[in-house]
Amino acid sequence: MDRRELADFLRRSRERLRPQEVGLVAGPRRRTPGLRREEVSQLAGMSADYYMRLEQARSPQPSSQLLGSLARALRLTEDERDHLYILAGHRPPAGPYAGEHVRPGLLYLLDRLQETPAQLVGDLGDVLAQNAMAEALFGCVCTVVEPDRNIVWRWFTDPFVREAYPEDEHADYSRMHVADLRAAVARRGDDPVASALVERLHQASQEFTRLWERHEVAVHRGSRMRVLHPEVGVIEFEAEALLTPAEDQRLFVFTPPPGTATIEALELLRVIGPETAHRSHA
Repeated sequence: MDRRELADFLRRSRERLRPQEVGLVAGPRRRTPGLRREEVSQLAGMSADYYMRLEQARSPQPSSQLLGSLARALRLTEDERDHLYILAGHRPPAGPYAGEHVRPGLLYLLDRLQETPAQLVGDLGDVLAQNAMAEALFGCVCTVVEPDRNIVWRWFTDPFVREAYPEDEHADYSRMHVADLRAAVARRGDDPVASALVERLHQASQEFTRLWERHEVAVHRGSRMRVLHPEVGVIEFEAEALLTPAEDQRLFVFTPPPGTATIEALELLRVIGPETAHRSHA
């Protein structure tokens, strides 16, 4: 919690807000620029003394519920609200989820990445879109078609999926999938889609349940990985994740690590195309 910066931000936000903007009458004798402290505290449903201590940088850490009330009282924008939470030492609330909608700009970017595999994956593990190179690489494992597109579900319920990865790395992938899903479920809060997926996984996989009970949390932002392609063989990648603002979608770009034969493997994969992978699955 940065008390001094929080106090300054609250004071300046209060001074920028005109009484008319919150349904108050300014009156002829008002000398305070913007709102008075007691007016903000009343709008936020908190004591005037506590709000005064916030602006004087001598308060205890406010709760996230109180910060939400302050953000509404001060008519903060979404960016300003997130800044308020960060100054108070809290993680900003998640923004509106895009769900399955993929922005045209991301689809355009996927198409332009013609030499590098790339996928757009939802926070719960759904493959929402992928370019031709990713389809050639992962088409035998996971597709964008229901019900095969959820990577976590497929990993714990379909033994075929694991055949595309070295056996000595399976345990690490299992922990990664569960820890990443844990983080997504927590960000979403009381979300029926996330809850339904977790319940299905509990019913289908004892391994998932055992790992879920460990309560490990780690957002998958990138890793080195190896894929066992049926025609090309072992291909090694650096997987880099680019998050959307709401953190509910990630663009994974799979790039060749320096000093490996991945570039040559990608050239061969480009020639073979996705059809071989799909035939291998069949």
